[in-house]
Parts: sequence; structure tokens; C-alpha cells
Amino acid sequence: MTKIQPVILAGGTGSRLWPLSRELYPKQLLRLTANTSLLQTTLQRVAKIPDVLPPVIVVGEGHRFITLAQVEDLGDVDSFSILLEPEGKNTAPAICGAAHFCKKTHGDVILLVLPADHVVMDEVGFVEAVGRATELAAKGAVVTFGIQPISPETGYGYIEQGEGVQVASFKEKPDAETARKYVEHGGYYWNSGMFAFSLPTALGEIEKYAPDIYRAMEKAVADGEYDGHFFRFEKEAMATCPSDSIDYALMEKTDKAAVVVADIGWSDIGSWKALWEVMEKDTDGNVTTGDVLLTETRNCFVKAESRLVATVGMEDTLVVETADAVIVSPLSRSQDVKKVVKKLKEQNREEYNVHLTVYRPWGSYTVLEEQSRFQIKKITVTPGAKLSLQKHHHRSEHWVVVRGTAEVTNGDEVLLLHENQSTYIPAGTMHRLGNPGVIELELIEVQNGSYLGEDDIVRFDDVYGRENDQV
Repeated sequence: MTKIQPVILAGGTGSRLWPLSRELYPKQLLRLTANTSLLQTTLQRVAKIPDVLPPVIVVGEGHRFITLAQVEDLGDVDSFSILLEPEGKNTAPAICGAAHFCKKTHGDVILLVLPADHVVMDEVGFVEAVGRATELAAKGAVVTFGIQPISPETGYGYIEQGEGVQVASFKEKPDAETARKYVEHGGYYWNSGMFAFSLPTALGEIEKYAPDIYRAMEKAVADGEYDGHFFRFEKEAMATCPSDSIDYALMEKTDKAAVVVADIGWSDIGSWKALWEVMEKDTDGNVTTGDVLLTETRNCFVKAESRLVATVGMEDTLVVETADAVIVSPLSRSQDVKKVVKKLKEQNREEYNVHLTVYRPWGSYTVLEEQSRFQIKKITVTPGAKLSLQKHHHRSEHWVVVRGTAEVTNGDEVLLLHENQSTYIPAGTMHRLGNPGVIELELIEVQNGSYLGEDDIVRFDDVYGRENDQV
């Protein structure tokens, strides 16, 4: 029996879920509907498919370490491959690159392409739908999963079913009246962005209809390199690759398109309203998480991350609070959160990019206070991890250990610091921080200097293989 190779696309940013989702901490890495992230839930879901191979995960360069950490946190994913995109080029190059990679490693398999940031409530139905899709894919079909619509949704593209399982056409996101006609007519399904095709079919059809993408990604894989847990597509080859979605590059052109209709409790969580729709509500229709106090409030989504959030007399409203940002909007207009993110980018504000807590391969840091010439951070280092050997040109640092044991390289000295002990590192001094203990190391870092940006760093040695310009 032909094996199924899951290809998990995990390169998006999910700007419509700002302020929780940020460019360096995107939607697929968030715990939105369960105690696991959307990526972790997707991996757990595909593990239940019979005859499934270890997953291939495609991510952006900037998300590689936190993706690796989340996969390893599951504990039950025995082996996996993480493919790194030097730059995002949409879904067609990502899928084509994964197909070329799988050709090198597995030969003839059925590729099951799944976005990492979707919700599927009916996992039994999902496995059954994958079984039907696999049978069609083994016969040479290019299979897309059509979701049975429950409402005239304008945020999704639609698939028009032809004779049998054939696809008659793909429809762009419609206006409200057109969406209503689709649902009333029947035979139209939401385009889920999930696909299944055999490896030879995938590569053959992409070479036929998108030859520039095929050739660029063939070279990006041929000239790519392994980097520890990762495989990195070759940067220059991928830079030449056109940017296009798999829908435009292949699905709308191929004559082999087939649709498997799936009623599996699916949502792409494309907005806060979409998340509100799939989450459990109280008797007044509210979804709340965190420290929330509601008075005379109905049909609202209220999320508190770092403090008490109280509402009075609210209806159909979105309120999301994080440590550094708050969004308030009619729930019906939650798709327009992306307009806020666009303005933040235009103003070069960090709130679109990172949270106050920033994750690194060795742990994390949280900005506690920031002024023009000083900054205070809480740094957490996981057991056995260490930062790069580095220096800064424009700032000095003062470290105070709050919890655990720190191994500190400070110039020519190597020190062991315990709770309430400290050290001072002048600007220009080579230094390193490590955690030799078995519990998390926590310390307070006070930075002083004329420039406090994260790019003021010169690395001399790094166990994670990062260059000076990499996080």
C-alpha cells in the first residue's frame, strides 16, 4: 500500500488574529482552542492516519526554533523533517519544494498537504476523508478537500463540483449575495486549502503548468543543505522562484482536479469571529479567556492576557488584551484587524512583529521596561541551553540571577552565579550565558547605552548555527 506523506504548511503570520498573533509568533504557534498549539494539534491529527509517514513541515527561517521546540514538546512525534524557506513565496513553491525533497527521501508516496493553522473538530471524519482522497490520488487525481458550507461565508473561496468527483470550477471569494446563491443551489463547497496527490502527479502537473516554480524549487532542493534538525532551501535559487498560490499555479489549470466533500467541523480561524464561532460559549453567547469580568454583555469575544478586563453593556464586540496592545472592534468587523497591522508596519512599530516576550532557541526574554538609554529584561534559559558567545558595541549589561544557576563567561573569566548574585559586562566585552542546572535559569538584565537594538550583536560562537543577522 502506498504510504501517506503529510506536508504541513506552517509559514503564515495570521495578521487577522493580532494582537495575539505577531509576525515572529504567528497563528499556527498559538494555543487558541486547546492546550496545544494549532501546529501541534495538526501533527497529532495526522498521526492518527493509517500508513502515515513522519511529517514534513515547511516553515519560514524566522520561526524555525520555536517550531522545532513545539514539535519536540509533543514527545510522541518520533521523527520529522523541517524545511526552511529563506523567504515566503506562497503555497505553490512550498508544496513544490516539499515534493522535490520527498522525491529525494521517500520515492513514490501520496502527499497530503495540510495548513498548520486550521481547526478540525471531527477527527474521525477527517481520517475517513483522507482515506477517500488517498484512493483518488493513487489513481492520478489532484484532490482538493471541499468543506460542506454551513452559511454563506464571504471569507472563503468556493469549489463548484461537476460530474461525480470532478471539479467544475474554482470561485473567488464571493460577495454576500453570490455566497447565498452558492449555498442555496448546492454543489458548492468551501475551499479548505487541503490537498492530496501522488508525488509523480504533483511534480508532473507543476512542471506542466508552473515550470518556472518547478525548476526554481528543484534547484533550491538540489543545492539545499541540512542544518542540524533542518533542511534549508538554497537561498539564491528560491529568490528566483515566482510567488504564487497552489490554487492559481495548479488547481485552476489542471484537468485532473477532483473534490472530496468533507463535513469535518473545519475552520481556518481566519478571524476572531471565526474563532468565536468554534469555541464554547456561556449562556449569553460570550467566549472568554483569562481574567475577565462581564456585566450585561452578550455575544462577545473577550480575551485577557495580562490583567483584568471588564465590560459593561457590550454586544457583538471583540476585546483582546495583551501586555503591550489592546484591540476593540465590532465582532463582525474582526477581519479588518489586518488594517491595524498594516498601519503598524507602515509606522515601523514593533507591536506587529513581536510580543514583549520573545522566544529564542535557548529560552525567552521579556521586556519589562524600555527607555531611551536603558532597558530591563527578564531572561529565561532552559536547562542545558546557552546563548551565543557575543559582544555589543553600544551597550553594557548587568545580570542579576533570580532563580537557578548561571554559567557566565565575562571576558577572560568563567563564573558560576547563584540566586541574588550578579555580574557587570562592559560594552565591547566578549560574554556568554548558560544554564548548567536542571531547572530554568531566570535573571534580570539591565542594559545601558546609546543604542539598545537587538541587531547590536557580534557572534563568535553559537550552538544553534545563527549568524549575526539571525534571531
